[in-house]
Amino acid sequence: MKTYSARPSEVEKKWVVIDADGLIVGRLAAVIATRLRGKHKAIFTPHIDCGDNVIVVNADKVVLTGNKRKDKTYHWHTGYPGGIKERKAGQVLDGQFPERVLQAAVRRMMPGGPLSRKQLSNLRVYAGAEHPHEAQQPEALDVAARNEKNVLRG
Repeated sequence: MKTYSARPSEVEKKWVVIDADGLIVGRLAAVIATRLRGKHKAIFTPHIDCGDNVIVVNADKVVLTGNKRKDKTYHWHTGYPGGIKERKAGQVLDGQFPERVLQAAVRRMMPGGPLSRKQLSNLRVYAGAEHPHEAQQPEALDVAARNEKNVLRG
């Protein structure tokens, strides 16, 4: 029995569109990270980019459970002394770029390294319902129907 290792020429990349309206951020990010890495395929090879291209629409309508909307904090540093900044998740979701919450969640679920950075370039997140990738004929992936916990209840 031999271990199969896929070659980049053997990989078939598909386009998938996900509607994030009402979905929980962490569960959605886990599904997206799995798709980007290609772990859902039988030919998964850790050192090859065998994942799909993922389009996410309605990223401004994702849901954070519990008190995360007011408690979860995103930190960054400006590079200057005393330049640490922070912003709450609710501020980001209500701000100009609400898709950054989902992008940060997916980025943090991927392993670090050059391959993960390349795979993250296959993710396109849009705050609204429209996307400019109709020519690629993406197939819809219904994340809400996969598990009832993916959607906030009540």
